[in-house]
Amino acid sequence: MTSSLLMPRRRARLRTSGAGAAAPGSTAPTPILDRRHPRVVALLRRIEAAAGPDEARCGETGSGAALGADDRSAFLRRAHRHIADTVRPVYSVRDDLPVSEVLRRGRGSCSQRLAVLEAVARASGVPTRVRGLLVDGRFWYPRFPRLRRVVPAQVVLAWPEFRVAGPVSVGGPATPWLSASELFGSLDELSGRRADGFSNAGAETLFDALSRTAIDWDGATLCPASGAGCDLSGHVLADLGRFDSRDELFARHGQTLCATARLLAEPVLGRRGAGGGRAGLAAVAEP
Repeated sequence: MTSSLLMPRRRARLRTSGAGAAAPGSTAPTPILDRRHPRVVALLRRIEAAAGPDEARCGETGSGAALGADDRSAFLRRAHRHIADTVRPVYSVRDDLPVSEVLRRGRGSCSQRLAVLEAVARASGVPTRVRGLLVDGRFWYPRFPRLRRVVPAQVVLAWPEFRVAGPVSVGGPATPWLSASELFGSLDELSGRRADGFSNAGAETLFDALSRTAIDWDGATLCPASGAGCDLSGHVLADLGRFDSRDELFARHGQTLCATARLLAEPVLGRRGAGGGRAGLAAVAEP
């Protein structure tokens, strides 16, 4: 039995609630993705300092829009690795926490670390948007074996997408978007690298796992027969559609827990480690 008392009353419960809706994406700052904050800018500069000359052209002082899709994808992979190494994984229920505050704390939940990646992408000139997924709370049972009764029945997940190609001409093909699931290769390629998918247990988080295995929310991947599954579509209760920002998603569908529950739970969960971070995780070669 899962808890519904801790959830906002206006939670969407139907499988279809705008799954086909499109969003153009943006590089604009938002209250969560405060990409102009000095901490975010400093993070971008550190990532650029470790990048090659082509990738270093990203950023507001450069010409991120002029970069090709390969350059943008490589930059995002480098940014992901840097965030994984420097922002400690913890449990948190504050989906609306500004990225600058996550960086100040030096720790963040899976959702918050994904937001850091989005903010860095926007600061580098790469437009982002999110796909809203309503995920069955039982997906998180392996992490809370003794607290299942208080795990929310449904969890709103903001899954980022990045526009890695520049603007297209009128009448041209649709602008390609790169899902966070495919930053490190296609889903089929990722599923073939390792037999073990993502179990949502132990030290590894969703944020870390996407660099080594397929995270497939649609059931379109040829997953290995053995090991933990990479097909996570069975956990998806509803596709909420695509939104220009996670701010817009949460404004429309709310956060996973109600305000009172977030206020009570955050001081405890916000410091509880979600595992060992990248320590001990298999290194993934950049494709």
